[in-house]
Amino acid sequence: MGRPTRASRALSQNFLADRGAAARLAGLAVPRPTPLLLEVGAGKGALTELLAPRCRRLLAYEIDSRLVPVLRERFSDTPQVQVVEGDFVVARPPRTPFAVAGNVPFSRTADIVDWCLRAPALTDATLLTQLEYARKRTGDYGRWTQLTVLSWPRHEWRLVGRVGRHSFRPAPRVDAGILRIERRRTPLLGSAALHGWRHLVELGFSGVGGSLYASLCRAHPRRRVDAAFRSAGLDRRLLVGEVAPVNWLRLYEVLAP
Repeated sequence: MGRPTRASRALSQNFLADRGAAARLAGLAVPRPTPLLLEVGAGKGALTELLAPRCRRLLAYEIDSRLVPVLRERFSDTPQVQVVEGDFVVARPPRTPFAVAGNVPFSRTADIVDWCLRAPALTDATLLTQLEYARKRTGDYGRWTQLTVLSWPRHEWRLVGRVGRHSFRPAPRVDAGILRIERRRTPLLGSAALHGWRHLVELGFSGVGGSLYASLCRAHPRRRVDAAFRSAGLDRRLLVGEVAPVNWLRLYEVLAP
């Protein structure tokens, strides 16, 4: 099989070397057998090996052409595993329900998350990301990002675990978090309401001194914004990032056309 393949800095590779951490990630990603799973960045197959028994079919994507022959040899006797050479984010999402899992390149996290959110048939995604990214997206700092709030009616975001930096080879500079994104079986808002929801959230994050109240007053009568804040139990002095998605939903109920 030749010399061990070194991680590529250009591809932001940090291979998961801790089998215990890999087993925990696999259990969180596929808590019960699933028909179809897509793995992002299969690397040398450490996680693939643990995911395979849990799937009827596993598509293991790997962008590094040096690693593809190694993966194909390793899983040549595992018929449910198909190694796909190429960039995951340009792949066409399956039309049937599927899940995503992977130890994602930290520099590609945003692109991979966007791909998952756009895929209509995605059921859930369990991604090993920078811990800071996972905490920011899930409100773990007590603040919420615009992307999380925008997608909240259809997707739930959770931080479900942490993995120390020394579980990787080479070790990155920061620890990792296990980010879980689940598509809601019943959306919190119907399709017809999503345009108004996007308009409200983008208006709120438009940046009038960071004040959600001031931003909303640009497009709504002050008395209606006051009523919305009372309904949501919010202080007018709150910064926009301090407002949780559940409170945004209360605001929307009052301010929606």
